[in-house]
Amino acid sequence: MARIRNVFEIIELYGHDENFEPQTTPEFVPTHAPAGSKQKIDILAERIQRGMPLWHPEDSTDSSTGALVGANEA
Repeated sequence: MARIRNVFEIIELYGHDENFEPQTTPEFVPTHAPAGSKQKIDILAERIQRGMPLWHPEDSTDSSTGALVGANEA
């Protein structure tokens, strides 16, 4: 059986994500990207696609207002 790489594949296979266990690898490192920034969102999306946990315990939780997605929209 092929190795399940991410949560999307297990949902497709089983119809739910109850059997999915994220995998930590040496590439699972904390990010200093501000919370809510495009950079942070891109990192989270990459983690999901690679089958990693969404949140790293050492991720930055700082949210610089100017960096937030949609902060400059009226």
